[in-house]
Amino acid sequence: MPTAADTQEFGQRLAGLLRAGDLVILTGPLGAGKTALTQGIGAGLGVDGRITSPTFVIARTHRGGTAGLPLVHVDAYRLESLDELDDLDLDTDVADSVTVVEWGAGLADRLAESHLEIAIERDADETRSLSLHARGGDWASRLEALGQPVGAVAC
Repeated sequence: MPTAADTQEFGQRLAGLLRAGDLVILTGPLGAGKTALTQGIGAGLGVDGRITSPTFVIARTHRGGTAGLPLVHVDAYRLESLDELDDLDLDTDVADSVTVVEWGAGLADRLAESHLEIAIERDADETRSLSLHARGGDWASRLEALGQPVGAVAC
């Protein structure tokens, strides 16, 4: 992904596969493009409002637009335990929304029986590589429909 716009475009394509109850966990260093990917997902879902990093508010819910699916965008960077994640009371929104959790590996995994984990790496030349990892459910077949087999790197 040479640019943030390319990362957003991939997020829009990914949004076409998402449905209520889906959990997407994003990992990667600061500035890797986790929020840019979430912006693309939000655009693909047609959610209302501008998507920005929820670093200081921890979680934002964006109302569903034309597709009707709300997006719950969580930044778990400041969370130190599963209890703090539970305190956000996300379980009430997860079943009816698409939930994207930045910095969520090891914390947000238990919000759903299955999830998609996307690891974003930023190379020295500022390009980004995305590794997609299906964790249960039918994620493997959905990724193949996207043209991205399990464990694939999207560039």
